[in-house]
Amino acid sequence: MNTATTIPASAEATAVSQAPAQRAFRTAKIFIGAYGALSTAVLLTVVVLAATGHEVTSFMWGRSAGVLASAAVAYWLTVLAARGARWAYLRVRFISVVMPVVIVAIDLIPGALPVWFIAMQAVCALAIGATAFIANGSVLRAAFPKGR
Repeated sequence: MNTATTIPASAEATAVSQAPAQRAFRTAKIFIGAYGALSTAVLLTVVVLAATGHEVTSFMWGRSAGVLASAAVAYWLTVLAARGARWAYLRVRFISVVMPVVIVAIDLIPGALPVWFIAMQAVCALAIGATAFIANGSVLRAAFPKGR
């Protein structure tokens, strides 16, 4: 049995199942879903440009695929956290803070990416960044107190 994804039978699970925490997780899932949809749009744009003969670098391929993969992982972790997995909640907190910084930092490399790509990635960063406010907010921190 995989103990990493089981729901703890403690007070922590009870706090996570309360309505405010579940509302916060629903909102987080919406933002992460938007992050995923926007990431998909970036990757599809790269695919269409490549298919129509426009210049697309391997950096753009890797970057757009990597951001989409991070959206899938973030959503999966959010689902597990909503079920009471503290380890998943901590990772959602980390990813939602780090990914916007990483996205913007890489976008700022001079000449590495076209302006349209930077703009689309910046919108992705806003979507996952909004999740950071929810994941680090008082409702979810109270649902996952330290020491448990």
